[in-house]
Amino acid sequence: MFVFILRRLIQAIVVMVCVAFIAFMLFQYVGDPVVTLLGQDALPEQIAQLRADLGLDQPFFVQFWYFLLNAVQGEFGLSLRQGVKVSGLLAERFPATLELALVAAVMALSLGIPMGVYAALKRGTFTSQIFMMVSLLGVSLPTFLIGILLILIFAVLLGWFPSFGRGEVTQLGFWSTGLLTAKGWHHITLPAITLAVFQLTLIMRLVRAEMLEVLRTDYIKFARARGLSSNVIHFGHALKNTLVPVITITGLQLGSLIAFAIITETVFQWPGMGLLFIQAVTFADIPVMAAYLCLIALIFVVINLVVDLLYFVVDPRLRVDHS
Repeated sequence: MFVFILRRLIQAIVVMVCVAFIAFMLFQYVGDPVVTLLGQDALPEQIAQLRADLGLDQPFFVQFWYFLLNAVQGEFGLSLRQGVKVSGLLAERFPATLELALVAAVMALSLGIPMGVYAALKRGTFTSQIFMMVSLLGVSLPTFLIGILLILIFAVLLGWFPSFGRGEVTQLGFWSTGLLTAKGWHHITLPAITLAVFQLTLIMRLVRAEMLEVLRTDYIKFARARGLSSNVIHFGHALKNTLVPVITITGLQLGSLIAFAIITETVFQWPGMGLLFIQAVTFADIPVMAAYLCLIALIFVVINLVVDLLYFVVDPRLRVDHS
């Protein structure tokens, strides 16, 4: 187990160094931060002085080394657009993105798994066919179109939900949350549904396919021959083994929800990291872009490590192989 964890940690460090290098390259080839800070009319002496103050006159690998040291401490400099620390901006926006991703993930799991099990156990029924048709729509329609349709129907035509913003939030120390207020839940409903639709349909189709595969195995046939009830077979044996690969996909999809909430946050003007990244791209705010890439990579690495450990614990075959 220790060797397994150590190997995964080494792989995670290598991945993070590679991502940090890609993020650092943004400073080299996407605009000039000195010109952005001083403007086009700056004197050559001012430009040279600021380059020296920022350490941009040093060799490439020296700059990258200091960039790594600062990144480990969570420091990415100042935002070129807002003139404040990038770490502070991310800390301010991260709760909104994580909150949206978690609510969407709970929606996707709580609906996707039962729908997938039902579609597998009740193949050919009308309800099962409806589920499969809805899943095709969820996979096919782009996220921004789903968001726009929800806004049109439930915000514009029916007026049931607001179309933008986060609503009323509560401060719990440094953390802000809208899940403790009615207006917060009112505002998060449409963005969470928009973000959850693709994940829900993906989980449903995956659970259905895995469930059908497990139901064909010999030990399920043996369980039926022993006279076990259908509920014990389906939910005590089949579903348990179905969820083993689902754990991996679900964990990675949680990272995807955080990373790719950009479109949803843009459509609903949700004040999260995705909207901050879009604004940074628009204004070529390189420190914010670099910090966002590193943070998202770290989230994926941590989730992937946790999923690997859960997979190692759940599946005894891996423990036997490694031993």
